[in-house]
Amino acid sequence: MTDARPATVPSGSVPFLKGHGTENDFVIVPDPDGRLDLSAADVARLCDRRAGIGGDGLLRVVRSAAHPEAAPMAAEAEWFMDYRNGDGSIAEMCGNGVRVFARHLQRAGLTEAGDLAVATRDGVRRVHIAKDTDDGTPGDITVRMGRAVLPGGEVSVAVGARAWPALHVSMGNPHAVAFVADLAEAGDLLKAPDVTPAAAYPAGTNVEFVVDRGARHVALRVHERGSGETRSCGTGACAVMVAAARRDGLDPAVTGRPVTYTVDVPGGRLVISEGTDGEIEMTGPAVIVAEGFIDPGLWAR
Repeated sequence: MTDARPATVPSGSVPFLKGHGTENDFVIVPDPDGRLDLSAADVARLCDRRAGIGGDGLLRVVRSAAHPEAAPMAAEAEWFMDYRNGDGSIAEMCGNGVRVFARHLQRAGLTEAGDLAVATRDGVRRVHIAKDTDDGTPGDITVRMGRAVLPGGEVSVAVGARAWPALHVSMGNPHAVAFVADLAEAGDLLKAPDVTPAAAYPAGTNVEFVVDRGARHVALRVHERGSGETRSCGTGACAVMVAAARRDGLDPAVTGRPVTYTVDVPGGRLVISEGTDGEIEMTGPAVIVAEGFIDPGLWAR
């Protein structure tokens, strides 16, 4: 795979790829020189599952030096992940997206197995791409996700007439984590659950519903802000791990011992660890499933 051909929207065909991380799926648009001007409507059209390519979000692959938001990070990270939600809105960070972004760079010959830095709107993320297994299966990808922030304050989430206390966790983007007896209690998640107080999340939030599966093993369903219910959420899995650890009385900064949880999502399994320095690492798969060109007619207003 080579760099994207020079193109501007709406004229000309634009290369794309499709990938997923634990079935959190993305349209990938290589734009190394930052020539594409993707509006929110363009992104929403591409992510439309019936009239477009389909995806929970879009990853635009841009050299950091070519993007005004990422230029200050160019000395640390050559590539910037311009992530958009499926409705076209801009998001600070996407954990599954970073893994898929890194897989694309590897597949395109722009990086190799080993360590990689990726610029995001929430800062530079350190990534490790494991070598392929002996049978040729792509190795898992680990992302250093930064530290969780627990703003405090009482938060609750509600679906219909039922409500649960929740923990406010920030992973660079906001999360409300609620523990429930059964994941079915979250309902169909076709619309965002009610979260109170609204002032805790002025720009909206992701909401995770969590059940226990065993010792240091949980499962979740998630409503992602701007995307609806998705099959996985990387930052959400990290937020859930932190919420579960604190509920269980585990804080590596206090105990001096790292902690690891297995987090099942509808689309697979992630392994989340928190170190004594508070740094959180997420490990999981990332797969590229297709590539092609976007027909110019898709850009028609």
